[in-house]
Amino acid sequence: MQSTVATGDVARWIERALIGLGLGLGLWWLLAAAQMRFYASLPVPTALSRVNELPGEESTSVVTTVPGPTTSSVPPGAWVARLEAPSVGLAATVIQGNTSDMLARAAGHIENTAWPGEPGNVGIAGHRDTTFRAVRNLKPGDLLRLTDSRGHYDYRIDRTFIVNPEDVYVLDPTDTPALTLVTCYPFNFIGHAPKRFIVRATLVR
Repeated sequence: MQSTVATGDVARWIERALIGLGLGLGLWWLLAAAQMRFYASLPVPTALSRVNELPGEESTSVVTTVPGPTTSSVPPGAWVARLEAPSVGLAATVIQGNTSDMLARAAGHIENTAWPGEPGNVGIAGHRDTTFRAVRNLKPGDLLRLTDSRGHYDYRIDRTFIVNPEDVYVLDPTDTPALTLVTCYPFNFIGHAPKRFIVRATLVR
């Protein structure tokens, strides 16, 4: 009899724990959704700065004071653009900055890279398991679209490849307007993924 009562108590505690976990996860999801909605509503600025390592899950985006090709005036977290990839159903808000905290909210414009539609190389980072989950399915020939306060900019993917976090040359300025997407790799790696998956595209209109 006592064993039956004890078993019932354990079952009730497990039930309560699962309910509490479900409520906690639901609250976390609501907060994350509200945060992403807030960042999507921020005004569009203009600007730049500098990064010494490709962004990743553990990155704090080491920034120096060396100026980029334009004056740095955009506050971290400001709304920059909208990124879309119709072929894989990707639609992401792009904010200024690429620390892990910022990338938990949206895709991030990488410091010291160009702005949409301007000469040079636009760098955008995102987490492989959230904002940039669909990036794994992109392939050469697919179209990417950036939209900011000035209009739409369409890019066609030239290639995808894998590099080390220290290979920041992928963000170097380019002679023609280009777009570089950065996310962690392997996509199904447990923990902080050791590589970076790169998507390089060229402006077509």
